[in-house]
Amino acid sequence: MSNPVQHVVIVGGGTAGWLAACLLAARLPGRKITLVEAPDIPTIGVGEGTWPTMRETLGMIGIPEAEFLRECDAAFKQGSRFDGWHDGSPADSYLHPFTAPPPAEMHGLASAWQAGGCAGPFAAAITPQHAVCSANLAPRQRAMPDYAGALNYGYHLDAGKFAALLMRHATNRLGVTRIAAHVTGVTRAANGDIAALVLRDQIPVAGDLFLDCSGQAGILIAGECGAGWVDRSDVSFNDRALAVQVPVAPGSPIAAQTIGTAHEAGWLWDIGLPTRRGVGCVYASRFLTDERAEEILMAHVAANVPGADPASLKPRKLAFATGHRDRFWIGNCLAVGLSAGFIEPLEASAIVLIELSLKALAENFPQTRASMDIHAARFNELFRYRWDRIVEFLKLHYVLSARPEPYWQAQRAPETIPARLAECLALWREQSPSAWDFPRVDEMFPAASQQFVLHGMGYPVPLSDTASLRADSARLSEVTAKARALTAALPTARDYLDRLAAQAPAARIPA
Repeated sequence: MSNPVQHVVIVGGGTAGWLAACLLAARLPGRKITLVEAPDIPTIGVGEGTWPTMRETLGMIGIPEAEFLRECDAAFKQGSRFDGWHDGSPADSYLHPFTAPPPAEMHGLASAWQAGGCAGPFAAAITPQHAVCSANLAPRQRAMPDYAGALNYGYHLDAGKFAALLMRHATNRLGVTRIAAHVTGVTRAANGDIAALVLRDQIPVAGDLFLDCSGQAGILIAGECGAGWVDRSDVSFNDRALAVQVPVAPGSPIAAQTIGTAHEAGWLWDIGLPTRRGVGCVYASRFLTDERAEEILMAHVAANVPGADPASLKPRKLAFATGHRDRFWIGNCLAVGLSAGFIEPLEASAIVLIELSLKALAENFPQTRASMDIHAARFNELFRYRWDRIVEFLKLHYVLSARPEPYWQAQRAPETIPARLAECLALWREQSPSAWDFPRVDEMFPAASQQFVLHGMGYPVPLSDTASLRADSARLSEVTAKARALTAALPTARDYLDRLAAQAPAARIPA
Protein backbone atom coordinates (compact mmCIF):
# COMPACT_ATOMS: atom_id res chain seq x y z
CA MET A 1 0.00 0.00 0.00
CA SER A 2 3.03 2.34 0.19
CA ASN A 3 3.70 2.09 -3.55
CA PRO A 4 4.49 5.49 -5.13
CA VAL A 5 1.89 6.99 -7.45
CA GLN A 6 3.85 7.57 -10.64
CA HIS A 7 1.53 6.72 -13.52
CA VAL A 8 -1.86 8.41 -14.02
CA VAL A 9 -4.13 6.80 -16.61
CA ILE A 10 -7.09 8.81 -17.93
CA VAL A 11 -10.05 7.09 -19.59
CA GLY A 12 -11.88 9.36 -22.06
CA GLY A 13 -10.96 12.46 -24.02
CA GLY A 14 -13.15 15.50 -24.58
CA THR A 15 -12.83 18.57 -22.40
CA ALA A 16 -12.56 16.62 -19.14
CA GLY A 17 -9.98 14.10 -20.28
CA TRP A 18 -7.69 16.49 -22.12
CA LEU A 19 -7.88 19.20 -19.47
CA ALA A 20 -6.91 16.54 -16.95
CA ALA A 21 -4.00 15.42 -19.11
CA CYS A 22 -2.71 18.96 -19.64
CA LEU A 23 -3.10 20.11 -16.05
CA LEU A 24 -1.58 17.04 -14.45
CA ALA A 25 1.32 16.99 -16.91
CA ALA A 26 2.00 20.69 -16.21
CA ARG A 27 1.53 20.50 -12.43
CA LEU A 28 3.15 17.10 -11.77
CA PRO A 29 6.38 16.99 -13.77
CA GLY A 30 8.13 13.66 -13.70
CA ARG A 31 4.98 11.59 -13.56
CA LYS A 32 3.72 9.63 -16.52
CA ILE A 33 0.34 10.62 -17.96
CA THR A 34 -1.48 8.33 -20.39
CA LEU A 35 -4.87 9.03 -21.93
CA VAL A 36 -6.98 6.27 -23.48
CA GLU A 37 -9.91 7.34 -25.63
CA ALA A 38 -12.22 5.54 -27.99
CA PRO A 39 -11.53 6.72 -31.55
CA ASP A 40 -15.20 6.98 -32.56
CA ILE A 41 -16.93 8.88 -29.72
CA PRO A 42 -17.63 12.57 -30.54
CA THR A 43 -17.42 15.41 -28.03
CA ILE A 44 -20.87 16.23 -26.60
CA GLY A 45 -20.17 19.95 -26.82
CA VAL A 46 -22.88 21.40 -24.56
CA GLY A 47 -20.41 22.95 -22.11
CA GLU A 48 -19.51 25.94 -24.26
CA GLY A 49 -19.25 28.46 -21.42
CA THR A 50 -16.40 28.75 -18.93
CA TRP A 51 -15.81 30.67 -15.73
CA PRO A 52 -12.93 33.14 -15.26
CA THR A 53 -10.99 30.26 -13.67
CA MET A 54 -10.22 29.09 -17.21
CA ARG A 55 -7.78 31.97 -17.68
CA GLU A 56 -5.60 30.69 -14.84
CA THR A 57 -5.95 27.14 -16.13
CA LEU A 58 -4.86 28.00 -19.67
CA GLY A 59 -1.96 30.11 -18.39
CA MET A 60 -0.84 27.29 -16.12
CA ILE A 61 -0.73 24.72 -18.89
CA GLY A 62 1.04 27.12 -21.25
CA ILE A 63 -1.43 27.96 -24.02
CA PRO A 64 -1.18 31.61 -25.17
CA GLU A 65 -4.50 33.44 -25.05
CA ALA A 66 -4.47 34.54 -28.69
CA GLU A 67 -3.81 30.96 -29.80
CA PHE A 68 -6.68 29.71 -27.67
CA LEU A 69 -9.11 32.34 -29.00
CA ARG A 70 -8.23 31.64 -32.64
CA GLU A 71 -8.06 27.84 -32.45
CA CYS A 72 -11.31 27.45 -30.50
CA ASP A 73 -13.42 30.07 -32.33
CA ALA A 74 -13.73 31.55 -28.85
CA ALA A 75 -15.24 34.77 -27.53
CA PHE A 76 -15.34 36.51 -24.16
CA LYS A 77 -17.95 35.70 -21.54
CA GLN A 78 -18.53 38.25 -18.77
CA GLY A 79 -21.51 36.68 -17.04
CA SER A 80 -25.01 35.37 -17.67
CA ARG A 81 -28.11 37.36 -18.55
CA PHE A 82 -31.54 36.01 -17.66
CA ASP A 83 -34.54 37.15 -19.71
CA GLY A 84 -38.12 36.38 -18.75
CA TRP A 85 -37.39 34.39 -15.61
CA HIS A 86 -39.47 36.44 -13.17
CA ASP A 87 -42.71 37.23 -14.97
CA GLY A 88 -41.90 37.08 -18.69
CA SER A 89 -42.54 40.78 -19.31
CA PRO A 90 -40.40 42.77 -21.80
CA ALA A 91 -38.57 44.48 -18.92
CA ASP A 92 -37.86 41.20 -17.12
CA SER A 93 -34.07 40.85 -17.45
CA TYR A 94 -31.09 40.77 -15.10
CA LEU A 95 -27.37 40.05 -15.21
CA HIS A 96 -25.20 37.79 -13.05
CA PRO A 97 -21.77 39.30 -13.85
CA PHE A 98 -18.29 37.92 -13.26
CA THR A 99 -16.77 41.10 -11.83
CA ALA A 100 -17.11 41.35 -8.05
CA PRO A 101 -18.98 44.23 -6.41
CA PRO A 102 -17.03 47.13 -4.82
CA PRO A 103 -15.14 46.28 -1.60
CA ALA A 104 -17.98 47.04 0.77
CA GLU A 105 -20.74 45.29 2.69
CA MET A 106 -23.18 44.00 0.06
CA HIS A 107 -26.16 44.74 2.26
CA GLY A 108 -25.14 48.38 2.44
CA LEU A 109 -24.70 48.60 -1.32
CA ALA A 110 -28.11 47.03 -1.88
CA SER A 111 -29.65 49.49 0.57
CA ALA A 112 -28.00 52.40 -1.23
CA TRP A 113 -29.35 51.09 -4.54
CA GLN A 114 -32.82 50.83 -3.06
CA ALA A 115 -32.56 54.28 -1.47
CA GLY A 116 -31.84 55.67 -4.91
CA GLY A 117 -35.27 54.60 -6.04
CA CYS A 118 -34.15 51.42 -7.85
CA ALA A 119 -34.06 53.41 -11.08
CA GLY A 120 -32.00 50.78 -12.85
CA PRO A 121 -31.16 47.09 -12.50
CA PHE A 122 -29.26 45.99 -9.40
CA ALA A 123 -26.25 44.76 -11.41
CA ALA A 124 -26.03 48.09 -13.27
CA ALA A 125 -25.67 49.90 -9.95
CA ILE A 126 -23.18 47.44 -8.45
CA THR A 127 -20.71 46.76 -11.29
CA PRO A 128 -19.56 48.53 -14.48
CA GLN A 129 -19.71 45.15 -16.22
CA HIS A 130 -23.44 45.63 -16.80
CA ALA A 131 -22.77 48.63 -19.06
CA VAL A 132 -19.93 46.85 -20.86
CA CYS A 133 -22.08 43.79 -21.54
CA SER A 134 -25.00 45.93 -22.72
CA ALA A 135 -22.71 47.47 -25.35
CA ASN A 136 -21.24 44.09 -26.46
CA LEU A 137 -17.73 45.19 -25.52
CA ALA A 138 -14.63 43.09 -24.86
CA PRO A 139 -13.32 43.03 -21.27
CA ARG A 140 -9.76 43.88 -22.32
CA GLN A 141 -7.59 45.79 -24.77
CA ARG A 142 -5.41 43.78 -27.14
CA ALA A 143 -2.25 45.41 -25.77
CA MET A 144 -2.85 43.91 -22.33
CA PRO A 145 -0.79 40.87 -21.25
CA ASP A 146 -2.34 37.44 -21.77
CA TYR A 147 -5.26 36.69 -19.47
CA ALA A 148 -5.35 40.21 -17.99
CA GLY A 149 -8.46 42.35 -18.28
CA ALA A 150 -10.14 45.56 -17.24
CA LEU A 151 -12.96 43.33 -15.95
CA ASN A 152 -13.22 39.71 -14.90
CA TYR A 153 -14.07 37.32 -17.74
CA GLY A 154 -14.27 33.74 -18.96
CA TYR A 155 -14.97 32.41 -22.44
CA HIS A 156 -17.48 31.01 -24.86
CA LEU A 157 -15.89 28.36 -27.06
CA ASP A 158 -16.36 25.56 -29.55
CA ALA A 159 -16.02 22.48 -27.31
CA GLY A 160 -14.86 20.19 -30.13
CA LYS A 161 -12.11 22.57 -31.18
CA PHE A 162 -11.13 23.09 -27.55
CA ALA A 163 -10.65 19.35 -26.99
CA ALA A 164 -8.58 19.14 -30.20
CA LEU A 165 -6.34 22.03 -29.09
CA LEU A 166 -5.83 20.46 -25.67
CA MET A 167 -4.98 17.10 -27.26
CA ARG A 168 -2.33 18.65 -29.52
CA HIS A 169 -0.88 20.64 -26.64
CA ALA A 170 -0.81 17.65 -24.30
CA THR A 171 0.82 15.23 -26.73
CA ASN A 172 3.21 17.59 -28.52
CA ARG A 173 4.24 19.97 -25.76
CA LEU A 174 3.62 18.22 -22.46
CA GLY A 175 4.64 14.66 -23.18
CA VAL A 176 1.25 12.98 -22.64
CA THR A 177 0.82 9.55 -24.25
CA ARG A 178 -2.42 9.03 -26.20
CA ILE A 179 -3.83 5.57 -26.94
CA ALA A 180 -6.83 5.27 -29.28
CA ALA A 181 -8.67 2.18 -28.08
CA HIS A 182 -11.85 0.86 -26.50
CA VAL A 183 -11.70 -0.13 -22.83
CA THR A 184 -13.32 -3.54 -22.41
CA GLY A 185 -12.58 -4.19 -18.74
CA VAL A 186 -10.00 -3.99 -15.99
CA THR A 187 -7.68 -6.26 -14.07
CA ARG A 188 -7.47 -5.99 -10.30
CA ALA A 189 -4.67 -5.76 -7.79
CA ALA A 190 -4.70 -7.92 -4.67
CA ASN A 191 -6.20 -5.05 -2.62
CA GLY A 192 -9.09 -4.59 -5.09
CA ASP A 193 -7.64 -1.54 -6.84
CA ILE A 194 -7.68 -1.23 -10.60
CA ALA A 195 -4.34 -2.60 -11.76
CA ALA A 196 -4.73 -2.12 -15.50
CA LEU A 197 -7.19 -1.32 -18.27
CA VAL A 198 -8.03 -4.14 -20.66
CA LEU A 199 -8.19 -2.77 -24.21
CA ARG A 200 -9.69 -4.18 -27.38
CA ASP A 201 -6.94 -5.49 -29.68
CA GLN A 202 -4.17 -3.86 -27.62
CA ILE A 203 -2.05 -4.77 -24.62
CA PRO A 204 -3.38 -3.74 -21.16
CA VAL A 205 -2.38 -0.37 -19.72
CA ALA A 206 -1.26 -0.52 -16.10
CA GLY A 207 -1.37 2.50 -13.80
CA ASP A 208 -1.32 3.74 -10.23
CA LEU A 209 -4.23 6.21 -10.35
CA PHE A 210 -7.11 6.10 -12.86
CA LEU A 211 -9.25 9.09 -13.82
CA ASP A 212 -12.68 8.30 -15.24
CA CYS A 213 -13.46 10.96 -17.85
CA SER A 214 -15.75 8.66 -19.85
CA GLY A 215 -18.81 10.91 -19.60
CA GLN A 216 -22.23 9.80 -18.45
CA ALA A 217 -21.27 6.14 -18.97
CA GLY A 218 -18.94 6.26 -15.96
CA ILE A 219 -17.34 3.04 -17.14
CA LEU A 220 -14.81 2.94 -14.29
CA ILE A 221 -16.41 4.79 -11.36
CA ALA A 222 -19.82 3.15 -11.80
CA GLY A 223 -19.22 0.14 -14.02
CA GLU A 224 -16.12 -1.14 -12.23
CA CYS A 225 -16.03 0.58 -8.82
CA GLY A 226 -19.75 0.46 -8.05
CA ALA A 227 -20.41 4.12 -7.24
CA GLY A 228 -24.09 4.80 -6.63
CA TRP A 229 -26.21 7.55 -8.15
CA VAL A 230 -27.80 10.42 -6.23
CA ASP A 231 -30.90 11.43 -8.20
CA ARG A 232 -31.58 15.19 -7.95
CA SER A 233 -34.49 15.31 -10.39
CA ASP A 234 -36.87 15.96 -7.47
CA VAL A 235 -35.28 19.42 -7.25
CA SER A 236 -33.87 20.01 -10.73
CA PHE A 237 -36.48 18.97 -13.30
CA ASN A 238 -34.69 19.52 -16.61
CA ASP A 239 -33.44 16.38 -18.36
CA ARG A 240 -33.43 17.19 -22.10
CA ALA A 241 -31.89 19.71 -24.47
CA LEU A 242 -32.08 20.41 -28.19
CA ALA A 243 -29.02 22.18 -29.61
CA VAL A 244 -28.24 23.85 -32.95
CA GLN A 245 -25.33 25.79 -34.37
CA VAL A 246 -26.47 28.84 -36.33
CA PRO A 247 -24.07 30.65 -38.72
CA VAL A 248 -23.89 34.42 -38.27
CA ALA A 249 -23.19 37.20 -40.74
CA PRO A 250 -19.67 38.65 -40.79
CA GLY A 251 -19.47 41.78 -38.66
CA SER A 252 -22.52 40.95 -36.56
CA PRO A 253 -22.32 41.81 -32.83
CA ILE A 254 -20.99 39.18 -30.44
CA ALA A 255 -22.80 39.11 -27.11
CA ALA A 256 -20.60 39.57 -24.06
CA GLN A 257 -22.59 37.17 -21.90
CA THR A 258 -24.53 33.92 -22.12
CA ILE A 259 -28.20 34.75 -22.65
CA GLY A 260 -30.69 32.46 -20.94
CA THR A 261 -34.30 33.05 -21.97
CA ALA A 262 -37.09 31.40 -19.98
CA HIS A 263 -39.87 29.57 -21.80
CA GLU A 264 -42.99 27.69 -20.73
CA ALA A 265 -41.16 24.62 -19.43
CA GLY A 266 -37.48 25.50 -19.18
CA TRP A 267 -35.11 27.94 -20.83
CA LEU A 268 -33.02 28.61 -23.94
CA TRP A 269 -29.30 29.31 -24.06
CA ASP A 270 -27.83 31.63 -26.68
CA ILE A 271 -24.03 31.76 -26.93
CA GLY A 272 -22.22 34.02 -29.39
CA LEU A 273 -18.99 32.94 -31.10
CA PRO A 274 -17.20 34.78 -33.95
CA THR A 275 -18.60 32.51 -36.70
CA ARG A 276 -21.78 31.11 -35.20
CA ARG A 277 -24.22 31.13 -32.33
CA GLY A 278 -24.85 28.08 -30.25
CA VAL A 279 -28.53 27.98 -29.32
CA GLY A 280 -30.27 25.33 -27.27
CA CYS A 281 -33.59 24.60 -25.62
CA VAL A 282 -33.39 23.06 -22.13
CA TYR A 283 -36.58 21.47 -20.84
CA ALA A 284 -38.19 18.91 -18.58
CA SER A 285 -39.58 15.96 -20.52
CA ARG A 286 -42.47 15.51 -18.09
CA PHE A 287 -43.71 19.02 -18.87
CA LEU A 288 -42.84 19.40 -22.57
CA THR A 289 -42.74 17.16 -25.63
CA ASP A 290 -39.70 17.04 -27.90
CA GLU A 291 -41.84 18.42 -30.73
CA ARG A 292 -42.94 21.47 -28.71
CA ALA A 293 -39.35 22.04 -27.57
CA GLU A 294 -38.21 22.15 -31.19
CA GLU A 295 -40.96 24.67 -32.00
CA ILE A 296 -39.76 26.90 -29.15
CA LEU A 297 -36.15 26.58 -30.26
CA MET A 298 -36.84 27.44 -33.89
CA ALA A 299 -39.07 30.36 -32.95
CA HIS A 300 -36.23 31.77 -30.84
CA VAL A 301 -33.73 31.39 -33.69
CA ALA A 302 -36.08 33.04 -36.16
CA ALA A 303 -36.74 35.97 -33.83
CA ASN A 304 -33.21 36.53 -32.53
CA VAL A 305 -30.65 35.51 -35.16
CA PRO A 306 -30.82 37.85 -38.18
CA GLY A 307 -30.68 36.02 -41.50
CA ALA A 308 -31.03 32.56 -39.97
CA ASP A 309 -32.94 29.87 -41.86
CA PRO A 310 -34.55 27.68 -39.19
CA ALA A 311 -35.75 25.18 -41.82
CA SER A 312 -32.13 24.31 -42.65
CA LEU A 313 -31.18 23.51 -39.05
CA LYS A 314 -31.19 20.00 -37.61
CA PRO A 315 -31.31 20.11 -33.80
CA ARG A 316 -29.32 17.54 -31.87
CA LYS A 317 -31.21 15.97 -28.98
CA LEU A 318 -29.37 15.48 -25.70
CA ALA A 319 -30.81 13.48 -22.82
CA PHE A 320 -29.11 13.60 -19.44
CA ALA A 321 -29.59 12.09 -16.04
CA THR A 322 -29.96 14.75 -13.35
CA GLY A 323 -27.75 14.00 -10.38
CA HIS A 324 -24.28 12.90 -9.32
CA ARG A 325 -22.35 9.96 -7.90
CA ASP A 326 -22.59 9.17 -4.21
CA ARG A 327 -18.78 8.89 -4.22
CA PHE A 328 -16.42 10.48 -6.72
CA TRP A 329 -13.18 8.81 -5.63
CA ILE A 330 -13.16 5.09 -4.83
CA GLY A 331 -9.91 3.22 -4.27
CA ASN A 332 -7.54 4.40 -6.98
CA CYS A 333 -10.28 5.67 -9.32
CA LEU A 334 -11.47 9.30 -9.48
CA ALA A 335 -14.40 10.55 -11.60
CA VAL A 336 -13.94 13.91 -13.36
CA GLY A 337 -16.49 15.65 -15.56
CA LEU A 338 -19.79 14.11 -16.65
CA SER A 339 -18.79 10.77 -15.14
CA ALA A 340 -19.16 12.50 -11.74
CA GLY A 341 -22.58 14.00 -12.51
CA PHE A 342 -24.55 16.74 -14.26
CA ILE A 343 -27.18 19.26 -13.16
CA GLU A 344 -28.28 21.06 -16.38
CA PRO A 345 -26.10 23.68 -18.15
CA LEU A 346 -27.46 26.70 -16.23
CA GLU A 347 -24.60 28.91 -14.92
CA ALA A 348 -22.03 26.76 -16.77
CA SER A 349 -20.96 24.69 -13.79
CA ALA A 350 -19.79 21.66 -15.83
CA ILE A 351 -16.35 22.86 -16.98
CA VAL A 352 -15.52 24.68 -13.74
CA LEU A 353 -16.22 21.47 -11.81
CA ILE A 354 -13.60 19.77 -13.99
CA GLU A 355 -11.13 22.54 -13.14
CA LEU A 356 -11.91 22.41 -9.42
CA SER A 357 -11.62 18.62 -9.34
CA LEU A 358 -8.22 18.74 -11.02
CA LYS A 359 -7.02 21.57 -8.79
CA ALA A 360 -8.01 19.59 -5.69
CA LEU A 361 -6.20 16.53 -7.05
CA ALA A 362 -3.04 18.32 -8.19
CA GLU A 363 -2.64 20.34 -4.99
CA ASN A 364 -3.25 17.29 -2.78
CA PHE A 365 -1.76 14.62 -4.99
CA PRO A 366 -1.22 11.32 -3.16
CA GLN A 367 2.46 10.52 -3.11
CA THR A 368 1.82 6.87 -2.28
CA ARG A 369 -1.10 4.47 -2.26
CA ALA A 370 -0.96 4.51 1.55
CA SER A 371 -2.36 8.06 1.72
CA MET A 372 -4.87 7.73 -1.13
CA ASP A 373 -7.88 6.74 0.95
CA ILE A 374 -7.45 9.83 3.14
CA HIS A 375 -7.32 12.05 0.07
CA ALA A 376 -10.34 10.25 -1.37
CA ALA A 377 -12.44 10.78 1.78
CA ARG A 378 -11.61 14.49 1.84
CA PHE A 379 -12.31 14.86 -1.87
CA ASN A 380 -15.66 13.11 -1.56
CA GLU A 381 -16.74 15.32 1.35
CA LEU A 382 -15.70 18.52 -0.44
CA PHE A 383 -17.40 17.69 -3.71
CA ARG A 384 -20.60 16.47 -2.12
CA TYR A 385 -20.71 19.92 -0.49
CA ARG A 386 -20.12 21.57 -3.87
CA TRP A 387 -22.80 19.56 -5.65
CA ASP A 388 -25.31 20.46 -2.91
CA ARG A 389 -24.48 24.17 -3.32
CA ILE A 390 -24.83 23.92 -7.12
CA VAL A 391 -28.26 22.32 -6.80
CA GLU A 392 -29.38 25.04 -4.38
CA PHE A 393 -28.06 27.94 -6.45
CA LEU A 394 -29.61 26.71 -9.67
CA LYS A 395 -32.91 26.16 -7.86
CA LEU A 396 -32.75 29.77 -6.64
CA HIS A 397 -33.27 30.90 -10.25
CA TYR A 398 -36.61 29.09 -10.33
CA VAL A 399 -38.17 29.48 -6.89
CA LEU A 400 -38.38 33.29 -7.14
CA SER A 401 -40.28 33.21 -10.43
CA ALA A 402 -43.87 34.41 -10.69
CA ARG A 403 -44.49 32.79 -14.08
CA PRO A 404 -47.87 31.02 -14.21
CA GLU A 405 -47.12 27.92 -16.31
CA PRO A 406 -47.41 24.50 -14.60
CA TYR A 407 -43.66 23.89 -14.89
CA TRP A 408 -42.86 27.11 -13.04
CA GLN A 409 -45.53 26.49 -10.44
CA ALA A 410 -44.02 23.07 -9.79
CA GLN A 411 -40.57 24.63 -9.41
CA ARG A 412 -41.96 26.75 -6.55
CA ALA A 413 -43.61 23.86 -4.73
CA PRO A 414 -42.17 23.75 -1.19
CA GLU A 415 -41.44 20.02 -1.35
CA THR A 416 -39.04 20.62 -4.29
CA ILE A 417 -36.96 23.26 -2.48
CA PRO A 418 -33.89 21.96 -0.59
CA ALA A 419 -34.20 22.52 3.16
CA ARG A 420 -31.05 24.62 3.39
CA LEU A 421 -32.17 26.90 0.56
CA ALA A 422 -35.57 27.36 2.21
CA GLU A 423 -33.83 28.37 5.44
CA CYS A 424 -31.58 30.82 3.61
CA LEU A 425 -34.53 32.43 1.83
CA ALA A 426 -36.19 32.97 5.22
CA LEU A 427 -33.02 34.53 6.63
CA TRP A 428 -32.48 36.70 3.55
CA ARG A 429 -35.73 38.53 4.21
CA GLU A 430 -34.08 39.91 7.34
CA GLN A 431 -30.40 40.02 6.40
CA SER A 432 -28.55 39.90 3.10
CA PRO A 433 -26.51 36.85 2.02
CA SER A 434 -23.05 36.88 3.58
CA ALA A 435 -19.97 34.76 4.21
CA TRP A 436 -21.82 33.31 7.21
CA ASP A 437 -24.07 31.53 4.69
CA PHE A 438 -21.15 30.42 2.47
CA PRO A 439 -18.11 29.93 4.72
CA ARG A 440 -15.93 27.62 2.64
CA VAL A 441 -12.76 28.65 0.85
CA ASP A 442 -13.38 28.75 -2.92
CA GLU A 443 -17.18 28.79 -2.70
CA MET A 444 -18.52 28.30 -6.20
CA PHE A 445 -21.42 30.72 -5.72
CA PRO A 446 -20.57 33.17 -2.92
CA ALA A 447 -22.91 35.64 -1.27
CA ALA A 448 -22.57 38.21 -4.07
CA SER A 449 -23.77 35.69 -6.67
CA GLN A 450 -26.82 34.92 -4.56
CA GLN A 451 -27.60 38.62 -4.28
CA PHE A 452 -27.39 39.26 -8.03
CA VAL A 453 -30.04 36.60 -8.56
CA LEU A 454 -32.19 37.63 -5.59
CA HIS A 455 -32.44 41.29 -6.51
CA GLY A 456 -32.46 40.58 -10.23
CA MET A 457 -35.62 38.54 -9.55
CA GLY A 458 -37.18 41.22 -7.36
CA TYR A 459 -36.45 39.77 -3.92
CA PRO A 460 -36.77 42.60 -1.38
CA VAL A 461 -33.73 44.25 0.18
CA PRO A 462 -33.88 43.79 3.98
CA LEU A 463 -34.43 46.90 6.08
CA SER A 464 -31.26 48.53 7.40
CA ASP A 465 -30.07 51.60 9.25
CA THR A 466 -28.73 54.59 7.33
CA ALA A 467 -25.40 54.92 9.13
CA SER A 468 -23.30 54.02 6.07
CA LEU A 469 -25.75 55.09 3.38
CA ARG A 470 -23.72 58.10 2.28
CA ALA A 471 -20.49 56.11 1.92
CA ASP A 472 -22.24 53.30 0.08
CA SER A 473 -23.98 55.75 -2.25
CA ALA A 474 -20.58 57.28 -3.02
CA ARG A 475 -19.27 53.83 -3.96
CA LEU A 476 -22.18 53.38 -6.36
CA SER A 477 -21.34 56.74 -7.93
CA GLU A 478 -17.81 55.45 -8.48
CA VAL A 479 -19.25 52.41 -10.25
CA THR A 480 -21.21 54.69 -12.59
CA ALA A 481 -18.11 56.74 -13.37
CA LYS A 482 -16.05 53.62 -14.06
CA ALA A 483 -18.76 52.27 -16.35
CA ARG A 484 -18.60 55.48 -18.42
CA ALA A 485 -14.81 55.27 -18.65
CA LEU A 486 -14.75 51.62 -19.66
CA THR A 487 -17.47 51.88 -22.28
CA ALA A 488 -15.50 54.73 -23.87
CA ALA A 489 -12.19 52.83 -23.83
CA LEU A 490 -12.94 49.18 -24.61
CA PRO A 491 -13.36 47.79 -28.15
CA THR A 492 -16.37 45.79 -29.19
CA ALA A 493 -15.94 42.04 -28.90
CA ARG A 494 -16.46 41.77 -32.67
CA ASP A 495 -13.70 44.28 -33.44
CA TYR A 496 -11.30 42.65 -30.98
CA LEU A 497 -11.79 39.13 -32.33
CA ASP A 498 -11.87 40.11 -36.01
CA ARG A 499 -8.55 41.95 -35.66
CA LEU A 500 -7.11 38.95 -33.85
CA ALA A 501 -8.27 36.60 -36.62
CA ALA A 502 -6.69 38.84 -39.27
CA GLN A 503 -3.35 38.86 -37.45
CA ALA A 504 -0.85 36.27 -38.70
CA PRO A 505 -0.97 33.44 -36.13
CA ALA A 506 2.12 31.87 -34.61
CA ALA A 507 3.09 28.37 -35.69
CA ARG A 508 0.23 25.98 -35.03
CA ILE A 509 0.73 22.98 -32.78
CA PRO A 510 1.28 19.96 -35.06
CA ALA A 511 -1.64 17.57 -35.26
